Amino acid sequence: MAKAILTTKVDPTYDDLPEERYHFPRIYLGQMEKAIGDWIIYYEPRRTSGDLSSSGGRQSYFATARLLSIERDHSHENHYYAFVSDYLEFDHTVPFKEEHHYYESSLQRDDGKTNKGAFGRAVRLIPDKEYDLILQAGFAKVLGVTTDENQTPSATPYELGDEFAHYERSIVERIVARPFRDVAFAVSVKEAYQDTCAMTGLKIINGGGRAEVQAAHIQPVSQNGPDSIRNGVALSGTVHWMFDRGLVSIDDDYSILVAADRLPDTVMRLLNENRRLILPPRADVRPHQHYLNYHRENIFKG
Repeated sequence: MAKAILTTKVDPTYDDLPEERYHFPRIYLGQMEKAIGDWIIYYEPRRTSGDLSSSGGRQSYFATARLLSIERDHSHENHYYAFVSDYLEFDHTVPFKEEHHYYESSLQRDDGKTNKGAFGRAVRLIPDKEYDLILQAGFAKVLGVTTDENQTPSATPYELGDEFAHYERSIVERIVARPFRDVAFAVSVKEAYQDTCAMTGLKIINGGGRAEVQAAHIQPVSQNGPDSIRNGVALSGTVHWMFDRGLVSIDDDYSILVAADRLPDTVMRLLNENRRLILPPRADVRPHQHYLNYHRENIFKG
């Protein structure tokens, strides 16, 4: 087995849904097969789509997942699907290069410049140490550690429980644990929505500086929903409770749906007057229609 970097665009050329699958041509099959059963990291390039003139991509690593299996795409000759599990977005993106340091050593030429040939490959195998360093940088807020491996990790600012008090555990062991994943998901969603409830516009910060808003999964984890910002929405406690019980939902155009005759007027008055979701500024972290559709079909009582 081997760990790998998989490149996917904001508007993918291939049939990617990074939380669940990665679509790729046969040229990368050998490398992908080596990564089965191991962990991968997703990378977003400069180009946001297949259009060669497109730009604006973050040129950063943004999530990790475990590669489970590969299946042939019978509708496209010489193409395959890689299916993943345990998807988790970083609490902040990690640029492929920071000053003179490349997280992937293969991307740096002997003269110190970027190896554009290696960079052009959509699938790249990486050693365990480079994977660990990217994850440590990507989850720095949750881990409460510095990316400088010569310094001692600081105390984590988030409440992860006693099992995270010992940093000798491998980072992979930590990211598969539910307490860690819950905190990482919450950090990403709350930041995307600027600590504001998407359905009411309420933003309440307590005396300790913590936001009252909660990170809600659209497709529940108990029903195989991923820990993805696109499967999340920031909601106040009461609205979160209603959302989980199907009393409110979200349409594809981000309008708020309410189950008929199930909520009193006092609750209805809490919702945004225009009955539309308050969305993150970045379009690529807004709720994905795949998960909104799941909530409407399987949870909403409308």
